[in-house]
Amino acid sequence: MKPLILITNDDSIEAPGLHKLVKIASEFGDVIGVAPREPQSGMSSAISVSRALRIHEVPDYSGARMFTVSGTPVDCVKLALNAIVPRRPTLILSGINHGSNTGNAITYSGTMGAVLEGCMNGIASVGFSLCHHSVKADFDLSAPFVRQIIADVLKDGLPNYTALNVNIPARVEPLGIRACRAARGHWSEEFARYTDPMGLPFYWLCGRFINEEPEATDTDEYWIGQGYISLVPVTPEQTDSNFLKQLLNK
Repeated sequence: MKPLILITNDDSIEAPGLHKLVKIASEFGDVIGVAPREPQSGMSSAISVSRALRIHEVPDYSGARMFTVSGTPVDCVKLALNAIVPRRPTLILSGINHGSNTGNAITYSGTMGAVLEGCMNGIASVGFSLCHHSVKADFDLSAPFVRQIIADVLKDGLPNYTALNVNIPARVEPLGIRACRAARGHWSEEFARYTDPMGLPFYWLCGRFINEEPEATDTDEYWIGQGYISLVPVTPEQTDSNFLKQLLNK
């Protein structure tokens, strides 16, 4: 039996990055795409608890059955596992996201929220992001490396409770793949102020990520800047084991 690969994203069912990932993954097994009906960037691991969710099947793409869900990326994974896929997926992929998910962006990312949901269900899960927001972004330059990562995970699996956050440099052919850690940093949290037609103010988030360790050479921000794909192992486990030891030894 071929591997079953579930694919989702946070940019919606219409996103070119999703289509590219479906096309590549179809080389490795049976693919089912389940993506939000509308863009859901920044939704992290949000779930819908106060409204009904609806599933709609849309035309197949590259041999894959495709569905939309009227919810978040995590809703897509949960509903897919409970109401859509015919058997347990071998692999869950999210992306290819239009925009970076380096540093602490995993805290906010709907792309990675779906990945962590798959991880918590004991399924090997990988998130792919291209550091380019345009819908016209070129995903072909990185396709061989996406294939390599998918092939490696299907062959070797991933440790229990561990997923992968993969970020791809934009507008260049990547020089390779580098395993690394997420850069420490923060968001400037800038908001642009506007006025609506009624004269009332409203605000639009436009902050930027500030790397607090620009000299470090072992982070995703560093390797992306050098033209490499960054590969960061991540986990939904949030216990600070080192501090816990200190507390237990008091």
